[in-house]
Amino acid sequence: MACILSIETATSVCSVALSNDGEILFEEASFDGPSHAALLGVYAAQAVKVAKGEHLTLDAVAVSSGPGSYTGLRIGVSEAKGLCFGYGIPLISIPTLDILATKAIRLNKASDDFFYCAMLDARRMEVYAAIYDSTGQVIRETQAEVVDAATYAPYLSQRKVCFFGNGANKCKDVITSDRSVFLDGIHPMAVEMIPLAELAYADARFVDTVYFEPFYLKEFIATIAKNKVLK
Repeated sequence: MACILSIETATSVCSVALSNDGEILFEEASFDGPSHAALLGVYAAQAVKVAKGEHLTLDAVAVSSGPGSYTGLRIGVSEAKGLCFGYGIPLISIPTLDILATKAIRLNKASDDFFYCAMLDARRMEVYAAIYDSTGQVIRETQAEVVDAATYAPYLSQRKVCFFGNGANKCKDVITSDRSVFLDGIHPMAVEMIPLAELAYADARFVDTVYFEPFYLKEFIATIAKNKVLK
């Protein structure tokens, strides 16, 4: 176990959490739009102050790795790298969709009757999505896709599917199966990164602080455009 600072800035929400051995020591978040540049450094400094007050030293920094907003991710990763270089500690990368799924599964009480589809909005009916089981295991890797009535039919034919994330609302009119459930208000949050970061730390799954780059949403949009051309 370890003392880990978690940073999440992939969407319009900016959040930071500090944990020690999985226990939450500090959390702060803003839902007031893209204010990452003004708030993230303040939140991180507050978290470090709490750690020092508990006579703890940071063991690692975890950062949301996307997909997500170019500006948000760039700010989050820059802050995370600065802390890692400053304290000489490793960097942990956590996929944004994994963070979303962790929260949705917890709120839905990990029902075995459901698959969980995490969705991030791209544009029009385009999303970036991955599907998980009730334990958080990935059962379909992340994909760039244009959503229509048949997109998730193979999963809906097996069991109920929870759809969530900022890409889910626009899909309500096209995913009309009676097995579809839409969970509102599911945002990627730093506090949800804690169990994922703990596992990564225990397994020494670190990324190269110098060369690490997150998966920007604009790269995803380019992938969709390329796929359309190839078709």
